[in-house]
Amino acid sequence: MNIPLLNDEWETGLSLAWSAYIAILSIWIVLQKRAPVSTMSWILSMALLPFAGFVVYYFLGPQRLKKQRLKRLRSRAAHRGDADMALLHDDIARAPPALRQMAALGRAACGLPVSSATSAQLLSGGAATFDSMFEAIRQARHHVHLEYYIFEPDRIGTALRDLLVQKAGEGVAVRLLVDALGSKRLGRGFMAPLHAAGVQVALFHDTRIGRRLRPVSNFRTHRKILVCDGATGFTGGVNITDEEDRRTRPDAYHDVHLRFEGSAVRWLQTTFLEDWTYATGESLRETDKSLKRLLPQLQPADEAGEIPVQVVTSGPDNPLEAIHRMHIAAINASCHRAWLTTPYFVPGEPALMALTSAALRGVDVRLLVPHRSDSRIVSAAARSYYDELIAAGVKVWEYKARMLHSKTLVVDDNCAMIGTANFDNRSFRLNFEVMAVVYGPVLAEPLAAQFEVDLRNAAAVPVHRRQRFLMRLFDATARLFSPLL
Repeated sequence: MNIPLLNDEWETGLSLAWSAYIAILSIWIVLQKRAPVSTMSWILSMALLPFAGFVVYYFLGPQRLKKQRLKRLRSRAAHRGDADMALLHDDIARAPPALRQMAALGRAACGLPVSSATSAQLLSGGAATFDSMFEAIRQARHHVHLEYYIFEPDRIGTALRDLLVQKAGEGVAVRLLVDALGSKRLGRGFMAPLHAAGVQVALFHDTRIGRRLRPVSNFRTHRKILVCDGATGFTGGVNITDEEDRRTRPDAYHDVHLRFEGSAVRWLQTTFLEDWTYATGESLRETDKSLKRLLPQLQPADEAGEIPVQVVTSGPDNPLEAIHRMHIAAINASCHRAWLTTPYFVPGEPALMALTSAALRGVDVRLLVPHRSDSRIVSAAARSYYDELIAAGVKVWEYKARMLHSKTLVVDDNCAMIGTANFDNRSFRLNFEVMAVVYGPVLAEPLAAQFEVDLRNAAAVPVHRRQRFLMRLFDATARLFSPLL
């Protein structure tokens, strides 16, 4: 059977159409201004898979997001932040120049200044975290705001739901914002009591095609935020799930969280309200107007505390990668120690350079990661970095007791970070994250003590470790996917 050939006119037309297709799509991708490797990968995939590549890029490819800010709320908070800074001026002025520059970097990168807290308490484990959260919610008199990546309809999730229903029945305003992908198991039956009680519930980036032209598969809110009456705030790694509570599951994740009180909570509040307005699609102007009436309750007048705290946020709506920059700046500023704990370790070149450079200049650099995370490919990618880290003098430990889920960094005796961001590309660039930076020894000391306790359940990675060829190949291959992990 003879296959008919295209005549010269058809061949020329198809060639021109193909060239135009590649040119237009290349311009579209290049204008996203992503990393060169990522940009070239997408262009090649679109060229090799003309139709399938377009569909994949349209639904899963990079997207630019814009989130307007609540100007009235930020203006008022910033004004009070300046008052805080006046009271904290001596402490900040006496701090090492590198720390002062870090504080300036955080403000420039995400717009949130150093504020103050009257207390800052490290909570180790889900049980301690949930007990403290439930206590704060029970004491709330005006409002309870929650934002979570994972909220499961299990034992702890049901207990929290019932408490929120109870508080709403007492006249407390309750707003619950959950990620549509991370909390996808929340069904109508589970949510019905919340709606019946008047609790306001919203989904962040619904994965279905709705009011947006295309669903958002990336760009999740990975934030864990609880604010009670604008005065007590929580953030850290603990999600609402039995997987974080050893009272329910002996194999529960090992995690830490932070509870703090005072003026700095208003920045956690501001972060939640901006996310709420974005997720619900409410008119920013109307929201701003209604917040004017509620400001005294949303941001009550607190006496400035003695603990300098800076809430730092990052997400795909801000290309400055504030949390990424703050980690690198802190490591570069370290003089004696830089102890990093993360469940997912897939560093970019700047972060890897900061860790190895600190170790080479004599800083005690320690990295604690899980022996086996809940993602085999992420664990493999992390292992691919061990050799160069250890060669530079970084001490690497693998936590073996359970799944390690803590996300912390301790630098010297005067800086501690705790939040929701993993040490990887997804957290630094693709997800919405939040972190608290506590300057001084108040958090650094207990966090360092917790790190040393965790090392008792960890094994040091040897300098000369032996791996089978296939394992080394798998680890090296997993590293190729680092930008996507």
